[in-house]
Amino acid sequence: MAFEPPRRLVRALGETAPEGDDWLEKLPGLAREAVERRELTVERVQLPGGRSSLVVLVRRADGTPAVLKLAPPRARPESERVALAHWGGRGAVQLLEPVSEGAGGAGGAEGSEGVLLLERLHPDVSVRTLPEAKALLEAAGTLRRLWVDPPEGHVFETVAERTGRQAKAMRAGADAAPEVAPLVDAALSAREELLDSPPEHRLLHGTFRQSKVLSGDRMPWLAVGPDPVVGEHAFDLARLVRDRVEDLIAQPSGATTTRRRVRRLAESLEVDRDRLRGWTLFRAVESGVRARRVGRERDAELLLEFASWL
Repeated sequence: MAFEPPRRLVRALGETAPEGDDWLEKLPGLAREAVERRELTVERVQLPGGRSSLVVLVRRADGTPAVLKLAPPRARPESERVALAHWGGRGAVQLLEPVSEGAGGAGGAEGSEGVLLLERLHPDVSVRTLPEAKALLEAAGTLRRLWVDPPEGHVFETVAERTGRQAKAMRAGADAAPEVAPLVDAALSAREELLDSPPEHRLLHGTFRQSKVLSGDRMPWLAVGPDPVVGEHAFDLARLVRDRVEDLIAQPSGATTTRRRVRRLAESLEVDRDRLRGWTLFRAVESGVRARRVGRERDAELLLEFASWL
């Protein structure tokens, strides 16, 4: 079978690829090797797929359905592997291959670098298919189950480290586009205040949103595709606040709806409302500046307008 990467993946990785990166060119060969090593039968490549990995629906030698996921090093697949192993299927998709000794670090079985074999969920059924209020409720409940203490001796990135890298790029973006400078300044000021006294340090999903919660057989809803990070709950919840941002922007009452959503999510998950608002502001501005940097102007406009409501 030809393992041609979906257009969505090619476009997304092309926006962020470092010079000389040839992972996409190697991907078909990497996929064939992973399939042969595990004696898998391929059903199909999942389309349209994700923006950071190739997802292939497969069956194991005993006929069990599974998912083979291949991701480049910059997507931090080994960090994902360790987080999934730590969650052990509680609130998240189940990892079907062991993690090597020293689970606080990274690494799977021999020949598995950048390759994850996962429990098969229903890839076309996410909580995003539910009415908005129900979707937020189910997504929030799933997220709560992921908030656990990180493994001892972990090497996960912290919220301070990740947002520090992002802050540098945001400043550069503001220099290149002065009209966004006030929002960038507000977002960076919020970050500094929030990092001063975080209320907890827990293992977080890192990139949580409705489309990352899929229907399963073992449990009704399970999270997929984490980019794990250690920090406070409000940082994780912040990305969920802006879900369906295009619908929010289209509403005459979008700003009011957004503030109401912040309040309800904060109350339902016992998160400080002001901290949630601050991280929502930072993450929306960061995403907007990044979208503008890679030429996704429409996305940038939506995100920055959303941020202005906060």
